[in-house]
Amino acid sequence: MTSSARSDARPAVEASCASLDGAYQSGFCNHFASEAVPGALPQGRNSPQRAPLGLYAELLSGSAFTAPRFDNRRTWVYRIRPSASHNKPFKRMENGLLRTGPFAEADPTPTQLRWNPLPIPTRPTDFVEGLITMGGNGDARAQFGTGIHIYACNRSMTDRMFYNADGEMLTVPQLGRLRIVTELGVLDVAPLEIAVIPRGLRFRMEVPDGPSRGYVCENYGAMFRLPELGAIGSNGLASPVAAYEDRHGRYEIVAKLAGNLWASEMDHSPLDVVAWHGNLAPYKYDLTKFMVIGTVSFDHPDPSIYTVLTSPSEWPGTANADFVIFPPRWLVGENTFRPPWYHRNVMSEFMGLIRGVYDAKVDGFVPGGASLHNSWSAHGPDADTYARATNLELRPQKIEDTMAFMFETRYPIHPTRLALEVPERQRDYHECWQGLQSHFTG
Repeated sequence: MTSSARSDARPAVEASCASLDGAYQSGFCNHFASEAVPGALPQGRNSPQRAPLGLYAELLSGSAFTAPRFDNRRTWVYRIRPSASHNKPFKRMENGLLRTGPFAEADPTPTQLRWNPLPIPTRPTDFVEGLITMGGNGDARAQFGTGIHIYACNRSMTDRMFYNADGEMLTVPQLGRLRIVTELGVLDVAPLEIAVIPRGLRFRMEVPDGPSRGYVCENYGAMFRLPELGAIGSNGLASPVAAYEDRHGRYEIVAKLAGNLWASEMDHSPLDVVAWHGNLAPYKYDLTKFMVIGTVSFDHPDPSIYTVLTSPSEWPGTANADFVIFPPRWLVGENTFRPPWYHRNVMSEFMGLIRGVYDAKVDGFVPGGASLHNSWSAHGPDADTYARATNLELRPQKIEDTMAFMFETRYPIHPTRLALEVPERQRDYHECWQGLQSHFTG
């Protein structure tokens, strides 16, 4: 943080640490309260006639006012200047390689797609400039579906802030740490961790360790929540404690609305929230804390047991978007084909690899890469994996040093034209199944 940011924050609820770096409030979707200066939070009312310390009271409403209690998400913030105090009207700016649903550049394809990692830019590129859309579905204006992006950046945002009015952003670093400085505090997120930034929250993305690359699921639909049949409970999720900037100068605020980027200027940092309370907040989760469940007899359950977060749709049990991981785990199933089975799925699957090797693909799927298997597209282990798994001596086996993930959605995923044309696309991907021979003995 800058020299004007307070590092003596003491949240009104229990936090894990007392310092700004690494200080978080535990729990998922709890009602939190935090103040960077003692006495900044008003007592007994949300909007007093005069807020403490000369601050402005402002409400962030992440849901309709009349949403049921479980779905109602909002946070009161107490800031040095109101968010409305930008200097100029917003003006359109170039969208770069960022695209938003509805997607019409290319048709969804039943052909299996896979990509090598996209390169880190050679010119100075921040997070917003480095967002590259690989595909998506739905319609951001109608608030359903997803945008799927890869980010590749090599410089921090300094005098630029960003907010996304189209959807919340689930960010999955694969290379390099991110420091996400938001209105409500700071999240440090490294590979094997994720961060979710609510729709509309202003933030700055820093890359403290140099170049960074990863994946983003932009969720236009219902906010991510714990799955109804999930394994992780609430342990490991975190929200930041309050920290603020009281800085003057020229700042650019970039907004994403209805698929387009807009820019305005401010003469002060918009990250000037001194205190806040509510349940609409950014959060992070350490994927290594996920408690894996699996068979202790034969066969193995479907991938829903690995669901970390879900964005439900109007069809119960059929997600607008799921975030699923495949972490290190023991395999002990007897007389069982242990890799993921061959399947055709009504849901569409976009996969990425953070570390190691994915157990269904021996070669070709590497960290930083991606694959897309659209609705009902046949896929499964490649020929080499099948041969190995069907001849393996079935002793207890530990899959180690790996972390793959999947963005799964009920809607077909439209690839962008760029995704179909980049040189990193493996145009021979479909050939990995060509070595599968008939073993029929009937």
